[in-house]
Amino acid sequence: MSRVLSGIIPDEAVFADFRRQALSTDNWYSKYDKNGMEVWVEVAPVTSPQGNKNVPKVHKIKCRMTIKDVSAATMYDVLHDGQYRRKWDPTMLESFDIARLSPNADMGYYSWLCPKPLKNRDVVTLRSWQVTDDEYVIINCSVKHPKYPPRKDLVRAISLLTGYLVKAVGPNSCSFTYLSQADPKGSLPKWVVNKASQVLAPRVLKCVHKAGQSYPEWKKQNSPDQKPWLYPEQSILPMMDPSELTIQRADSLENVDESTQLDIQEGDKTEDSS
Repeated sequence: MSRVLSGIIPDEAVFADFRRQALSTDNWYSKYDKNGMEVWVEVAPVTSPQGNKNVPKVHKIKCRMTIKDVSAATMYDVLHDGQYRRKWDPTMLESFDIARLSPNADMGYYSWLCPKPLKNRDVVTLRSWQVTDDEYVIINCSVKHPKYPPRKDLVRAISLLTGYLVKAVGPNSCSFTYLSQADPKGSLPKWVVNKASQVLAPRVLKCVHKAGQSYPEWKKQNSPDQKPWLYPEQSILPMMDPSELTIQRADSLENVDESTQLDIQEGDKTEDSS
């Protein structure tokens, strides 16, 4: 997301590049393809351009789901509606919006449960969105703000570029793509990454789909006319000067090594299955 560095709020070039990655099949290999759900993984180079092999493990994952019974507009609302997320997101610990940066950008905090023995994670992100006639895009990247430093009880993860592309297929159907390039800040072994791509990612998308099926009825009973992501004038968040934020770089955070515990656990699993 290098273009963001020249201006903290993503510009049209950033959205265009995200769309390109979301729709591309080049340099991606399939990890899962079943029941209308596809998962691809793109692995980062093992060495940096300077030849340094001790670079953080940064993997990229892409998931696409065909949804035949929920409109693109509804799925977009589900992704934005923080109040509703508390109803459907089983891994969420805490989530809240912090401030507005522009009519289509804000800053927020999110923390989540990780499978044991991993430590739980959190992120502080700048989120931006764009809507056209039949397409909805949400992207985010990690930012740093002095009022929201890393917490001692959580590992601060990094979103280099994470987002959603929701394209209408019909009046009540859509294609839903999730793409993420993130550094979980921890020396995660290969089996963890594989498990996340093949098992956890489809599970999460199925959960989002189910949330979409229930959202219209829920929204009727919960401020049905309040959608500040569509109507910025409804937002009650304080405005923040984007210049107060900087991009959160992974190398500025402490790296937590969890690989030993995970390797031991995976070894136990292998023994148990033999």
